[in-house]
Amino acid sequence: MEKSRRKFLQQAALAGTGLALADVSGLLASERNNKNNEIKNGTMDKLIKSKGYAGTDKESPLKSWEFERRAVGDYDILIDIKFSGICHSDIHTIRDHWGPQKYPQVPGHEIAGVVAAVGKKVTKFKVGDKAGVGCMVNSCMECTSCKNGEEHHCETTGMVGTYGASDATSPSGITQGGYSNNIVVIEHFAIKIPQNIDLQYAAPLLCAGITTYSPMMKTGIKKGDKVGVIGIGGLGHLAVKIAVAKGADVYAFTTSADKVNDIKSFGAKEVIIVDEKQKQLKPLFGKLDYIISTVPYAYEMSNYISCVKPNGFFTQVGQPINGELTINNFNMIFNRVNFNGSLIGGIPETQEVIDYCALNKIYPQIEIIKANEINDAWDKVVNKKARYRYVIDASTF
Repeated sequence: MEKSRRKFLQQAALAGTGLALADVSGLLASERNNKNNEIKNGTMDKLIKSKGYAGTDKESPLKSWEFERRAVGDYDILIDIKFSGICHSDIHTIRDHWGPQKYPQVPGHEIAGVVAAVGKKVTKFKVGDKAGVGCMVNSCMECTSCKNGEEHHCETTGMVGTYGASDATSPSGITQGGYSNNIVVIEHFAIKIPQNIDLQYAAPLLCAGITTYSPMMKTGIKKGDKVGVIGIGGLGHLAVKIAVAKGADVYAFTTSADKVNDIKSFGAKEVIIVDEKQKQLKPLFGKLDYIISTVPYAYEMSNYISCVKPNGFFTQVGQPINGELTINNFNMIFNRVNFNGSLIGGIPETQEVIDYCALNKIYPQIEIIKANEINDAWDKVVNKKARYRYVIDASTF
């Protein structure tokens, strides 16, 4: 009897040990699976280390800076940035041309890279996909504009810019942009980059491309229209290429005589070199169907506007210091031209321009630079020396 009792206790103990080991083993396996899922989905509750170039005040050169981004949330994706375009807006912002800024601030809103992690509720992207980020990273998503795909005109909170905007989720208190090696963004505000366009060419389309594409499409330019483009830089050269692809006859206005051959290679029908007296404009008064101006500073624009036919449209997308432009209203009441401004485009339209350019092989003319060349590139942009978009190799941060 005692022997049987001992045997029973030994078996029970062994069974208990087996159950305990099974429980521990099960727990460890469960933890491993959860951890693997968290890594796979990018939802680990851990801040993302990042490094890039930041402005530290409105006058100093940009400097190398290590910082942190928020952890990847359920609806976020983490993008390993491969290329980031340099936009004149970056310079205006960091140099305080559009209002006081918070520093350190990493500029850059022409971002192209590869998805490295996804939140568990992300449906639009998977790890390994090519993805980009343009000029905004959030909005209310509830107002009429947001629901109609015009998130950049959010009527409640306003769009959240890719850099320099207040952001409670950011460890630095503001959004930090693409002059860096990675970015965390809500999947809705990321753009799918087609396989048939290289990332370095896709990057500039996320600002320069959409900024020029949107107003031209809203105006409805078509085959045979006479379209003017003022300022043939990062935005302007893409405006020429897109308008040409739509079948328009493009008249390019520039103050840089050394750009003529390039502009003709972009497909322009005519290149007009304009001097300070602007006498070259008068023969074109009332001749063009539409003009888009990409000049990012205030300039004498009334004669340019008069080149548009009566009741036609003139769109200013270049944004001068403090947004201030001077227009001679005497000219306007006689030329009968409709003047307007334009911002960027919503997420659907940004996807549209990326897809259109990839399909039609419309590529920006770029020069790839290293991170330590950013400050020199900024000087060249300001001095009209860019040919035509500087793109930073993010592996050099």
